[in-house]
Amino acid sequence: MSNTVIIGTQWGDEGKGKIVDMLAEEASAIVRFQGGNNAGHTLVVGGEKCILHLIPSGILHPGKICVIGNGVVLDPEVFLKEIDALAAKGVDISPERMMISKKTQIIMPYHRLLDNCRESYKSEESKIGTTGRGIGPCYEDKASRIGIRAADFADPELLRSKIEAALVEKNALFVNLFKAEALDPEKVFQDILPVAERIVPYLADTSSVIQEAAKDGMILFEGAQGIHLDIDHGTYPFVTSSNTVAGNAAAGSGCGPRTLERIVGIVKAYTTRVGSGPFPTELFCSNGDTLQQNGHEFGATTGRKRRCGWLDMVVLKETVRLCDLTEIALTKLDVLSGLKEICICVAYDYNGEKVAYPPQEQNSMASCKPVYETLPGWDDDITSAKNFDELPENAKKYIKRIEELSGVKVGIVSVGPDREQTIVR
Repeated sequence: MSNTVIIGTQWGDEGKGKIVDMLAEEASAIVRFQGGNNAGHTLVVGGEKCILHLIPSGILHPGKICVIGNGVVLDPEVFLKEIDALAAKGVDISPERMMISKKTQIIMPYHRLLDNCRESYKSEESKIGTTGRGIGPCYEDKASRIGIRAADFADPELLRSKIEAALVEKNALFVNLFKAEALDPEKVFQDILPVAERIVPYLADTSSVIQEAAKDGMILFEGAQGIHLDIDHGTYPFVTSSNTVAGNAAAGSGCGPRTLERIVGIVKAYTTRVGSGPFPTELFCSNGDTLQQNGHEFGATTGRKRRCGWLDMVVLKETVRLCDLTEIALTKLDVLSGLKEICICVAYDYNGEKVAYPPQEQNSMASCKPVYETLPGWDDDITSAKNFDELPENAKKYIKRIEELSGVKVGIVSVGPDREQTIVR
């Protein structure tokens, strides 16, 4: 198989974890290339649920190399909790197969504190809906060149000096702006030291690891969040703090762009969003409640109820344009069963003009009204379908219409949460 990038085409929560888990069987290495533990990938294997926030979904496949790339921001405490939980289930999480780039930025306790202080300080109208995990402040330190890199964990004196330097500005904010207590650099250092010692064995030159693994088979690149949360191309300012587009798989992993051969966009059969931000197709009626309940739409990271709406092809077409998708994996098609009619947003009405792509001005999507096309629904339970021909005719028409509107083939269809409930065309 070709080296494959898995990205979410909407606002996240599209079901990337399941598709990564399925494709991992063919991979020699699975690489997480951006984001942090503000993402949650839910896997269901043999009826047992497993939620991962940092460790690549492919860890459940014995013998596969799993890499946390340089584009990720790593909360070491969360990483160790996941390691310990997987080890308790008998999963091999040895450093020979679970590796962290030495260039990966580390989320420190002061990042989490700063994240929550800022969000609490804002008015309700200006809140972003951050997870409070310290993701944004960690990426800020990276750009300011004062970030803690994973490799620093192997050099205690360097680590201590970098913590001291980072807290000069942050303590001024904590005390003078947020009216909180200053953090003691030495205490922060002493608290993180035992954590650092456990992380060091997992550190590696992962760019070389990926290069060697590519000689033996396919590399699977796993993104977090969704394209419309991209810091540059998403619904700014209601976005995440990193580039979620497929092209960042190269920069966030330490490989050349020609390594990226197949781009699979995960498309939920409807649309959801967690947190604040514009959402043109959001439903405030019984259909929205049905999608939320039948789809079990609660955030894997925050537990927050997801906002639900019809499939937005304007959003999807923008993702196709930004990421050059080669294939679509359609998830949660089974959630639509029982609906008499299903709507697809095919364009926006923006200030009286019909547009096929999202307008570029900040928060302009909040002024967009969806232009819908209505398709007939189906009543059949499709969760046991093994191939495309076993789907109801109206489900087939829905899939084909998505292909027509997007210009991309739907190669994978998920009809249930379990790994086996997947149709490959």
